Amino acid sequence: MPQNFPEAWNGRVRQLLSTAHEAPFLADIPELEADITEIGEENVIHVALETFAPDVLINNTTYPIEVQEFEDGTKLVTLDKFQTKATRISEDAAIGASYPKIDNATRGHVRQISRSKYKKAMHAIAPATNTNATPILTLPDNYTPEDVYKLLVTMKGKFDDMEVPEDGRRAVLATDHYNALLLSDKRNITKLTDPVTGKITYMIAGFEVFQYVANPYYTAAGAKLPFGSTPGGTDKKASVFYWLDNIGKKTGLTRQYYDKPDTTNQAHRVNYRHYYICLPLQNQAIGAMK
Repeated sequence: MPQNFPEAWNGRVRQLLSTAHEAPFLADIPELEADITEIGEENVIHVALETFAPDVLINNTTYPIEVQEFEDGTKLVTLDKFQTKATRISEDAAIGASYPKIDNATRGHVRQISRSKYKKAMHAIAPATNTNATPILTLPDNYTPEDVYKLLVTMKGKFDDMEVPEDGRRAVLATDHYNALLLSDKRNITKLTDPVTGKITYMIAGFEVFQYVANPYYTAAGAKLPFGSTPGGTDKKASVFYWLDNIGKKTGLTRQYYDKPDTTNQAHRVNYRHYYICLPLQNQAIGAMK
């Protein structure tokens, strides 16, 4: 068995967590500025919010110009902690371990951490309640592809009303909403699909379109279900909308916990802890369609 067994496995998990199981809808979201080596035990970081908006004078004739005090804020963000249960790896399987064997044993850890953190991210991005700054739209019970398309246009109008910049608007469609558009036989809707791949085209109503199978659920009254809760019969999975520049993410430390084989068990035990957060920086420019 190689002497650097724990180091090799730890390095491989770090690599896979960086390159595997990506969530395309989170691409291009910038990492929040914080030195992860200085994050304390509680994994709290301070995020500066660009909320200062100076007044603009038009055709001013009065001098000196009034002074406006600079006001800015910060947001405390606590990284989520994702831990896997320990995996037992017999000494026989570990001896001479190569990368394929390492991947076989660690892939489950990587997959489950990635799945959990991306589901948590999508849940955090989705608005909690319906407001002018966080609109939640409701489809008819027996909605058609035309209904889905019309609400996409309605959401565009909501973002327009908020004066959200057009560049960076994204829609992460729930599976049923995405599939409804694929099944449409109406002329104006079928133009939204690529005739070669059969996938929804890149942009609809000004939103860059993605799909995701683990979007959050909402009650009939429009309240977002808590993360990890089991949806009821009247709860609906929602599509989620957001503006890219209002979303922040931070990838923290990945730690391996490793027990060497002892005289009786003759097996390795390994598990992982990973820190990550993705969330809206301000409660605005986000929306949902259920």
